[in-house]
Amino acid sequence: MTLLIVASNLVAARSQMAFTLGFHIILASLGVALPAMMLIANYRGLRHDDADALKLAQRWSKAVAVTFAVGAVTGTVLSFEFGLLWPGFTGRFGQVFGVLFAIEGVFFFLEAIFIAIYIFGWKYLSPWTHFWAGVPVVISGLGGAFAVVAVNSWMNQPQGFSPSSGKVTSVEPLKVIFNPAVRYEVPHMILAAYLVTGFIVASIYAVGMLRGRRDRIHRLGLLIPLTVACIATPIQFAVGDTAARAIAKDQPVKFAAMECVQQTSTHVTEYIFGRCTSDGVKGGIGIQGPGLRSSGGGSARSPRRSGSCAPVRSRALLRSSLSSAAGSSRK
Repeated sequence: MTLLIVASNLVAARSQMAFTLGFHIILASLGVALPAMMLIANYRGLRHDDADALKLAQRWSKAVAVTFAVGAVTGTVLSFEFGLLWPGFTGRFGQVFGVLFAIEGVFFFLEAIFIAIYIFGWKYLSPWTHFWAGVPVVISGLGGAFAVVAVNSWMNQPQGFSPSSGKVTSVEPLKVIFNPAVRYEVPHMILAAYLVTGFIVASIYAVGMLRGRRDRIHRLGLLIPLTVACIATPIQFAVGDTAARAIAKDQPVKFAAMECVQQTSTHVTEYIFGRCTSDGVKGGIGIQGPGLRSSGGGSARSPRRSGSCAPVRSRALLRSSLSSAAGSSRK
């Protein structure tokens, strides 16, 4: 009975946080990558005496300010949700990963300061001084993304504290920050931000051009973000493959759940589309091939894939985390 109550609380907590994250991740991606595209347009305008590029940069600076402000609101909600929805987790491990949120806070305020300087600097700063005032906005966005994603990386590959059970002591911040999953999770998220932002911004100007607006501002508005997104795409393929292989090696049950593989087997069918159910993938297009899905997370020469229903010690850890996550809410 207690486990059922805990499970119901867990579903509610996950749903509420997923709803907030669904909005925040888009705004955060725009906040990380749009300043860089703004500076590219600004640089082109100054370097080539291009008035249209400068006008585009000025427009994008306003969008940067709006997305930053709205993203700050959803980010604040998320910070409260950490404590309210996951009291057991934050109460026990907050002193471990809290340093990363402190670092993110520093980058957040730096970004806010320099966004204000950049926007007001259009009228009051010399052109190149104004351009360099925008550089810390880009750096702060990358630093904030690193800090937040490093928390998620630490949750996947925890280290830097002792002991592993009971009261947490002997926290080693550098080991927490530079945990094994950082090397692929952080680049994966930053590249994703540039991909999402590039294609979203390019699509806006593409629609405008389809409606007959063929002026130079629309051509630049399409070219700059589309070029950035196209450059990031092949790099993201490589980083994503690295991430999949690392997850398959270090967290095989999670990888099986991602791929909706219920039982340990070899030469598992790869599915396109479809939906994951307790009985496997339903409604998808199956592609059978020697080691096809296995090659996404390991060597095709060893195409064995552990199933998500395989008996592993994570069952006990799951029950423990369920109890701690909803412990305070039952009280």
